[in-house]
Amino acid sequence: IGEGRPRVAATLRALNGALGRPAALWVKESGTRNLRHRDFLAPRAALSAAFPGGQVPPEAVSAVPSLRGPSVLPLHVCRQTPAGLAVQVRRPEAFQRLLGPLPGPAPLAAEARTGCVVLHCPALRSPAALRPRHLRSVLLADHLAQLLRSQGVGVCLVPTLSEERSWDILRQLHINWPSASSGSSLTDAVSALKAALSRCPCAAVCEQKLSTAEGVICKVHLKSFVEQEGLLGYYPNLDVLLVTEGTLQSLAELQEAVLQCPVSDPKAPPAFCFPSQSSCCNVVHVVNCEEEFQQQQLDVLWRILDSGAHTALQKHLVCGPVKVTNPSSPIGADQYFQLRKHQMHEASVIKYGELAQDEAWTEVIDTLTAAAIRFEMLSTAHRSQITLDLESNSISTKGTKSGAFVMYNCARLATLFNTFQRAVEQGTYPPLPPASELNFSCLREEGEWLLLFNYLLPFPEVLQQAAQLLPPSKGIRITANTEIVCKFLIQLSMDFSSYYNRVHILGEPFPHLFDQMFARLQLLGAVRDVFHSALATLHLPPLSQI
Repeated sequence: IGEGRPRVAATLRALNGALGRPAALWVKESGTRNLRHRDFLAPRAALSAAFPGGQVPPEAVSAVPSLRGPSVLPLHVCRQTPAGLAVQVRRPEAFQRLLGPLPGPAPLAAEARTGCVVLHCPALRSPAALRPRHLRSVLLADHLAQLLRSQGVGVCLVPTLSEERSWDILRQLHINWPSASSGSSLTDAVSALKAALSRCPCAAVCEQKLSTAEGVICKVHLKSFVEQEGLLGYYPNLDVLLVTEGTLQSLAELQEAVLQCPVSDPKAPPAFCFPSQSSCCNVVHVVNCEEEFQQQQLDVLWRILDSGAHTALQKHLVCGPVKVTNPSSPIGADQYFQLRKHQMHEASVIKYGELAQDEAWTEVIDTLTAAAIRFEMLSTAHRSQITLDLESNSISTKGTKSGAFVMYNCARLATLFNTFQRAVEQGTYPPLPPASELNFSCLREEGEWLLLFNYLLPFPEVLQQAAQLLPPSKGIRITANTEIVCKFLIQLSMDFSSYYNRVHILGEPFPHLFDQMFARLQLLGAVRDVFHSALATLHLPPLSQI
């Protein structure tokens, strides 16, 4: 959906401007029952706070339907109701504006980057096998990288993967993470950091016994630096850090990633909420809560050794705990995947019978398993605890809140369009006409407006919101709203499924029915595109059949 389309935010700004008040008075409706009567509402309580007696001047009310703008929805009527001031959209024109061709040439994609972010995931440095808690932070970083790229932000992922161990679990979950490359630049960076350590007033030589036994280079007093600089948000018990060769390797790789970040256009507005300098590289440490203390140590050490702007802009995106119920022993990420895959296979056999035993289904079940795990890990706010019940089949294909359910509905759309295309080739239907020739006034079913108004219209703004990194008023922790993508897809799947089960799209091949069928296919083609774009941020390929 291009930039010339209507937007929710632009429409709300126009509505608020029409009432002449700085406060945000209007809300967008989303529930089926309310959408039968109105699309936007200025609630009675908000009007009472903004106007004497809650009475809006009649001239302001009468001006609302005449609001215009390239991104403003066409408005039909504005009237006083017991609930407040209600506005309805001119729906046929809204369908045309969102589904039809753009009135002018398509806007050129901006060439300038709007910033750069280094996403650092320390879980991938762990010498031990990955656990589900590690997997959560890796999946979050991978998802956030895709969301930021969708908004034109350059992203570098750290650390690069060592070739000395197997990363099958990342491949199985469609995690696209860079591998290690050979070169002397990292060695040079480590040498530079050692030189900085030798000049550092916070560093002290370790006892010979400790240095020899544990490979410690020196010890650094972190607490005094934190207090001296007035840094906020750090653990009060940060004290002495024993610096090893591995510690400096980690910092050197972060240094290299910062240097590789594309320089952004300083005139371009930042696509995320921090910092004020869009031309500077931002570093985000994506950690689980059990790694947070160690990562704060590394953060402070980097600030001590490098006074550059990028170290001052370090932020921490912390994942809540992952609780596994009734484990017979600690479970690894690989075991977790294989267990969910076995459960998905069993659920598929129950639903589809012998078909699910076919070899062609192996890839389908792998993708369904990856989707189930991603939704299990990412549909909860990253700050909250996740509980994994490994004994019950919580990823059943029947559940409406699972990744499998989303993939199933995406596949239903693929089947619909494949069936239509075969019918066209057989001469049953004529080809789908250009969008400019379609009659969108045929779309009168309430489920059709629900799909357009709640999903096609706000989707670009959903991606923008999901990619925002919200800074704290003080401290180093930031918040992301990435979970809204999974929730959006689940709700879209539920409303699409309800509509698809109720409405027969490919009807009898009678010419007088073609207008409605073609308009519906155009709508569902746009729904399919939203599914594909949202799933791409989760690195999930859409299924062509299921």
